[in-house]
Amino acid sequence: MRVITGSARGRKLKAPEGSDVRPTSDLVKEAIYSIIQFDVPGADVLDLFAGSGQLGIEALSRGANHCVFVDKRAESIALVRENVMACGFLDRSRILTADSYDYLLTAKRGFDIALLDPPYSNRLIEKVMERLPAKINEGGIVVCEHEKELTLPDEFGELKLHKRYKYGKIALTVYKKPALEEE
Repeated sequence: MRVITGSARGRKLKAPEGSDVRPTSDLVKEAIYSIIQFDVPGADVLDLFAGSGQLGIEALSRGANHCVFVDKRAESIALVRENVMACGFLDRSRILTADSYDYLLTAKRGFDIALLDPPYSNRLIEKVMERLPAKINEGGIVVCEHEKELTLPDEFGELKLHKRYKYGKIALTVYKKPALEEE
């Protein structure tokens, strides 16, 4: 696992261990950042179900303003902290041990980009997407990584389906919250 481009390009990231862990492949990560590349510079980013933090770290490397990393596993959060520090992004990061669904109840800041890569087959995306629209800024974007067999709804509140993509066994569903002038 590595940072693909930007200020931390080529930096190797540590990955969590275990059979229940599924880090995002470089192919899928490159696809995500191809989709959102023009939205990243200056953005406030939320990396839910952070795991190793690689998705949020990639955003910071590409010029995001700030990233909040959330994962309920203490082991994952320790790994996120280590990876963020190794890349020099601690000053632009907030790293929280919390359940993603519960975090969305108390999150105060609005986000321009949210990256969701939860454990598969637990219906966690649908659950957090109930609360996420209120935390996304106007014109914001949400990228959901999930198993290709799952078809997510065309909208969650103000978040409207932008596009669906498939990469082997993985799918990406992208939502956008219309900007005020787009309505």
